[in-house]
Amino acid sequence: MTDSISPPDNHALVIGAGLGGLSAAMRLGAKGYRVTVLDRLDRAGGRGSSISQDGHRLDLGPTIVTVPQMYEDLWDACGRDFHKDVDLRRVDPFYEIRWQDGTKFRASQDTGEMRAEVAKINPADVRGYDKFLRGSKARYKVGFEGLMTLPMHKIWETVKVLPQFARLRADKSIYGYAKSCVKDEKLRQALSFHPLFIGGDPMHVTSMYALVGYLEKEFGVHYAMGGVQAIADAMADVVRAQGGTIRQGAEVDEITIEAGAATGVRLTDGESVAAPIIVSNADAGHTYTHLLRNHEKRRWTPKRFKKSRWSMGLYVWYFGTKGTADKWADVGHHTIAMGPRYDGLLRDIFIKGKLPDDMSLYIHRPSVTDPSVAPKGDDTFYVLSPVPHIGWDNAVNWKTEEPIYREKVAAYVDKIMPGFRDHIVTETVFTPQTFADRYLSPNGSGFSVEPRILQSAWFRPHNISEEAKGLFLVGAGTHPGAGVPGVVGSADVVSQLIPDAPMAPAKRMAAE
Repeated sequence: MTDSISPPDNHALVIGAGLGGLSAAMRLGAKGYRVTVLDRLDRAGGRGSSISQDGHRLDLGPTIVTVPQMYEDLWDACGRDFHKDVDLRRVDPFYEIRWQDGTKFRASQDTGEMRAEVAKINPADVRGYDKFLRGSKARYKVGFEGLMTLPMHKIWETVKVLPQFARLRADKSIYGYAKSCVKDEKLRQALSFHPLFIGGDPMHVTSMYALVGYLEKEFGVHYAMGGVQAIADAMADVVRAQGGTIRQGAEVDEITIEAGAATGVRLTDGESVAAPIIVSNADAGHTYTHLLRNHEKRRWTPKRFKKSRWSMGLYVWYFGTKGTADKWADVGHHTIAMGPRYDGLLRDIFIKGKLPDDMSLYIHRPSVTDPSVAPKGDDTFYVLSPVPHIGWDNAVNWKTEEPIYREKVAAYVDKIMPGFRDHIVTETVFTPQTFADRYLSPNGSGFSVEPRILQSAWFRPHNISEEAKGLFLVGAGTHPGAGVPGVVGSADVVSQLIPDAPMAPAKRMAAE
């Protein structure tokens, strides 16, 4: 393996205990490494962690599992059974999309039911929906099965798939592809909004993301009892069972480099930790512009990141309500409330960097599936609104804007859950500034570099760094990209690039 390294010992450091970092730690532990995970937060999970307050568990980030076999494979690599450690429940219907004129679309795994939902909106589009599904499957075969866990740090790997990308019109946006299949605007939105869950503008990200439609139907949508936090905690348990260490409240300030190779890290409190292998689950932009700030870069310079297009920011209102378990019976686990505009809203957020007055919302009500999120009879929610990141010249000042924007969000939510504010007993809000402060996300972006076609695969920061030998990257900002399958998949890629740990001298002598 030309890119492999020969470490002098078997110590490996992982920066960040997000899902990507924990997945990498598990895989390195399975390869025989003595792993230390350093994380600045107070509990494992990164963006998939949670906050507990006033008897409510507020799940902060991702809410669903769409490709459970990725976890099964990860656990299997560690000699464990995922389903013994995590209680996964199928969610069906997946979600309900609502428009302001009262139209509803319920997405589920059953093809017949999906065709019926399409027919309710526009019977003439059923054949177009079937066409979309065929294209979705073809894109899944190429884009997911073919690329998800394949290293992409050599341009030839990307060049090889270009003919297939051309055949599938990867140059067309996912909205453009949906538009070519169905005539009704609501259905076009229903079939194209998914890239927003990984930070992409449906009007500009590649049609390859239509693969999500097939992925959902083939594998279903699942929820982990205890939230994604339960998955992160189970990951941390595996790492510790392998002999690894997870240090919370330990923030890495710099990756140390000598003679072009990573030698360890320096923490913000001045402590140094040595290791020949460093896996950074920090955002790729933060890794290169801050953690390697004293090291000259060849490719991933601050100027390059400044020119990159970043994913949108997120405004997320988390709250717990009292005595509402029997209220709003039509509001399920996942609800997507579309605003009056689609293209215009996306243009404001992604192209103009402008905070619009209107909005589309994602409402998460996990208590429908998981009673543990709230006291008996109560509920826990989060309401998410895509907003511009804070890297624009006309960036929103969230310190002054947040209470104003909250009132606008509340007015919309009240149409769906009348009187909800009267029942709130605990709450907290995350803005793009929170993401910048809590997760060290450049520009406060929710999902790192936007997944446009020229910011994907080889064009995205690589899993194996060309800036320092022994440095590897996992997480949303590297290949294959954002979203839970992407960050877990990035650890699989990294494990292919790192050789098995060298045997300790005693073991080597015994083997000989």
